[in-house]
Amino acid sequence: MYWHESIRVTDWFYIYFTENNGMAFGMEIFGKLFLTTFRIVAVGLIGYYLYKIIKKGFKTGYIVCVALILTGALGNIIDSVFYGVFFNESTHSQIASFMPEGGGYSTWFYGKVVDMFYFPIIDTNWPTWMPFVGGEHFIFFSPIFNFADAAISCGIIALLLFYSKYLNESYHSLDKNKKESVDHEE
Repeated sequence: MYWHESIRVTDWFYIYFTENNGMAFGMEIFGKLFLTTFRIVAVGLIGYYLYKIIKKGFKTGYIVCVALILTGALGNIIDSVFYGVFFNESTHSQIASFMPEGGGYSTWFYGKVVDMFYFPIIDTNWPTWMPFVGGEHFIFFSPIFNFADAAISCGIIALLLFYSKYLNESYHSLDKNKKESVDHEE
């Protein structure tokens, strides 16, 4: 697909090809190298946390939620680390090619993340009588995201809705272990 080309699946769902330099849903915060390094460190910490909660026998649903967050973050890391090295840049008139002769459009850690799911569930104009926004175009849920973003979002939402008790318990368990290790050192 060309950059910003879309395929209409339904009125409220499109496969829409775009790339972003930033975080989930195209947010850009800090520099690219910082963001990629942060992602790698976060995946390491989440992986260690996942290992610990599996060993402690936490509920399977809780473990699956943490695993969703981990795999989503890992998927975005793979894109940002490798995509720029293995593909040339996509444009409105050129489809990116794999392993181009001159090399990719970027170096390691500076690649873009591909996003493709677009759900403009409500696409309308505000009524003209509405103060401040009257007559302006309105799209409910305009972010374009990828499968990794969806995994992270679903994992976090499920954790907050169904496992907030375990988040609290997990935090206190880690805090208790830290205090015990300090007591043993004294």
